[in-house]
Amino acid sequence: MTEYTEPGEAAGHADHHAPEGIRTRGTIVVVPGRGESPAIYARLGRRLAADAYRVRVVEAPDIGPDDLSGALARFGARLADAVAGTASGDGVVQPVVLVAADTGAAAVAALLGRTDLPAARLPRAVVLAGLPGRTAAAGATWEDELDVRTSCPVHRATLTHDPLVRRGLLDAPVPDALLAAAYGGGAAVPALFLVGDADPLADRAAVAHLAKSLPRARLGVVRGAHHDVLNDVQHRSVAAEIVTFLETLRNELVPVIAVESSGW
Repeated sequence: MTEYTEPGEAAGHADHHAPEGIRTRGTIVVVPGRGESPAIYARLGRRLAADAYRVRVVEAPDIGPDDLSGALARFGARLADAVAGTASGDGVVQPVVLVAADTGAAAVAALLGRTDLPAARLPRAVVLAGLPGRTAAAGATWEDELDVRTSCPVHRATLTHDPLVRRGLLDAPVPDALLAAAYGGGAAVPALFLVGDADPLADRAAVAHLAKSLPRARLGVVRGAHHDVLNDVQHRSVAAEIVTFLETLRNELVPVIAVESSGW
């Protein structure tokens, strides 16, 4: 079941629930990036919910070039409220995992690098997809921006017809202070990085360096994927990789399946 709350109310978000009668395996909060609305993650949200996860997609963070500390504090409080809002009669279902894209991923990475973040607000793990670099050249037209984002015809149509998608925001550079905090922080929780090898906005070297600098991080490069790596043509494989990460997380980061032999 999917529920959507329009922006302008307490907080715009989309909710996806695990099937009735199945024990919920955890809570996932999805954080969009520049120009994106919660509704465009419906496909991912339904797929993760079908695997018995409680999913809430929030609005993209607004992190400007000024007052980074204050903006991150407000963003952290909004995330905490979003997590609390998923509670049922037994409370919030653990573990809590953040899945974030583009500037949402940058904001999550920067937030986790803060030393004053209360332990109670720390997620159990994070998935950071399409972490941006300093390149901001989406092109002059909407078709140019779509080409940067995705080659998936379904996702292109979803972006085009969603009135809440804000066009042209990929042209705006990510604030240097936010990028410095994102790439300079040290996430203490397990992290899965996902980047498309056809993403013109990604700094692959910087993402790889960040992943290698963290004690419990994995970098997955998605062949042929563009900037919207969670929603591109490879979305099924990407969602499967996220579910595999979630299940590995439940198993103390020990892979559930070990390949003993393979002919491919």
